[in-house]
Amino acid sequence: MIEIDGSVGEGGGQILRSSLALSMCTGQRLSLTRIRAGRAKPGLMRQHLTCVKAAAEVCGAEVEGAEMHSQTLRFAPGKVRAGDYSFNVGTAGSCTLVLQTVWPALLLADAPSRLTLGGGTHNPMAPPFHFLERSYAPLMRRLGANVELALRRMGFYPAGGGEITATVWPAADSLQPFDLTERGPRVDGYAECFAPALPRTVAQRELGQLGAALGWRDDQLRVAAVRQNEGPGNALLVTLVHGNASEVFTQFGEKGVSAEKVARELVREVRNYQMSDAALGPHLADQWALPLALAVWKRQCAAAYTCSELTAHAKTNFDVIQRFLPVRFSIQAMDRGWRVLAEPV
Repeated sequence: MIEIDGSVGEGGGQILRSSLALSMCTGQRLSLTRIRAGRAKPGLMRQHLTCVKAAAEVCGAEVEGAEMHSQTLRFAPGKVRAGDYSFNVGTAGSCTLVLQTVWPALLLADAPSRLTLGGGTHNPMAPPFHFLERSYAPLMRRLGANVELALRRMGFYPAGGGEITATVWPAADSLQPFDLTERGPRVDGYAECFAPALPRTVAQRELGQLGAALGWRDDQLRVAAVRQNEGPGNALLVTLVHGNASEVFTQFGEKGVSAEKVARELVREVRNYQMSDAALGPHLADQWALPLALAVWKRQCAAAYTCSELTAHAKTNFDVIQRFLPVRFSIQAMDRGWRVLAEPV
């Protein structure tokens, strides 16, 4: 039984999601206490419950404590089963986080799995769909884990209503860790504004402010097409494509926040990344740790990556992973960034 205190480190929902993923992957039972204890609304919220129920369905787990606001959970996994699955958060809670909970385990199944996920696709505090599609999934494929992702409908806070699909192929025998220490030459860079059901001037103001600050051409600034009945919502994205990795940075508009401020905040994120020579930005550095650790464990060989920033999220994730897997993370400061080494122990 792996016992995890959900209040330590960053203390958020990622501890739950990583613990569930690793419990499924290793077959080890999990006891989680003080879940999100320091949050304004502690315990399991609806999107966290969806993660628990999705994990339980994928592996036939026995679960105790899977109810709203519960701060304790016991999870006894069974065998991971490939299949066709549908999970709906039922609110604007992130369905991309539900996908990331079950994705690692489905890599170890014996056949492809097809998933349909409903809820929020573009939320603050969660990876938006375009981040998974452009940044995370390409690295997963390089790791030997093939996946297809499709955005059926965008879902914003507070309405939700988004939908994505994913096909995950088994990869237990093909996972191969690799070093990712240089981002490579820049191939492309562009910005998009998704603003369904909002005046077009919102997108134009955000893109104009961002383009002026970054010195980008008009053809790098795009008002994205949206589907009928999406929104209202507002997401401003910058995609930086390099030879070895792509990064997607996002800021969300909200009532009472000017378009110019949204753009300025995104420019700040982009510049922080550009000031470093590291391969990965802060969010990808965090989320890359778990699949890389699985590959290191399976192949018993080390791999390293560099990142522009190490967040509390990332350090907490390292700690959780090390509780389940015989893998050690070590970090070393470098000029304008960090080097992270994952190695078997």
